Amino acid sequence: MLIVMDAHATAAQIAHVCQAVGELGYSAHPMPGPTRTAIGITGNQGPIADAGRIARLPGVREIIRVTAPYKLVSREFREADTVVRLGAELGVATPAEIGGAAVAVIAGPCTVESREQMLEVAHAVRQAGAVMLRGGAYKPRTSPYAFQGLGAEGLQLLAEAREATGLPVVTEIMDTETLPLVLSYADMLQVGARNMQNYPLLRAVGRSGRPVLLKRGFAATVKDLLLAAEYILAEGNPNVVLCERGIRTFDDGARFTLDLHAVPLIKQLSHLPVIVDPSHASGRADRVVPLARAAVAAGADGLIVEVHHAPAFAACDGEQALTPPTFAAMMGQVERIAAAIDRPIATPAAALAP
Repeated sequence: MLIVMDAHATAAQIAHVCQAVGELGYSAHPMPGPTRTAIGITGNQGPIADAGRIARLPGVREIIRVTAPYKLVSREFREADTVVRLGAELGVATPAEIGGAAVAVIAGPCTVESREQMLEVAHAVRQAGAVMLRGGAYKPRTSPYAFQGLGAEGLQLLAEAREATGLPVVTEIMDTETLPLVLSYADMLQVGARNMQNYPLLRAVGRSGRPVLLKRGFAATVKDLLLAAEYILAEGNPNVVLCERGIRTFDDGARFTLDLHAVPLIKQLSHLPVIVDPSHASGRADRVVPLARAAVAAGADGLIVEVHHAPAFAACDGEQALTPPTFAAMMGQVERIAAAIDRPIATPAAALAP
């Protein structure tokens, strides 16, 4: 259920409505808007019997029933697009945002391998126009014998790359045990496809308050993805970015099938920003750029792309990593695609020289 307040409702009236919702045994989620505040209600399993009591409170304009099974992430709940801002928590020199008018590009290696590798790639992607740096310190791998990441050392190298470039950092969180450590380094927490329905982890990152990049599971529907995001928002964290990264289908011509239809569909159903990962979808570097172009044309709010200075020697997913020159060429192409649909490409602030 959604309570829409009058445009001139006072802070005291909004607080009184939230208190009344709590007294009924539900959770209230106030959401200030450009013209008025809306208050979402969660915790009810059906229609609220005492809704009339709330409707009569001062400052309440109307009560709207939310029909989607996901409440807080739905477009019914919040009409305006959410913009997720990153970098403020850890004092990044050039904060970024995802979900505004500009298309944001995140780039970096699949996994942190060494200081030299991380710094070289970080400087290269920043110079090409990326506004955020990616890199895995903890890696969930299908085989227990594959490279699992450098762990705490990898986080330290990511922090050094952030200091050198000014770019905020996103890295994957695998479990609740390592969450406190990752929070001390990461500007954004990535919940990978394999953990999309790890509900204790979703609740934990929700309670952390740190922005979250939530990837769609490769056997998950869009509804599954939105309900997973609901776990995070239900813990009080509205800063969630959704990521389409390809799903498994009957076709074996690519690593996964990139579901570009999910981009406009999610933007119809939800106010959360959605980005696309063409690297994992294709599994091949020669297909990443065409998919990136298509994702921007479909309306994605951003891209997350794997870049490595020497893909042939990468410890993880080298076959799908772009080289820095190819990434720079891709940025020029997606900029032209974005301009055709009246969107700019986000650029890093000039606080630090690359």
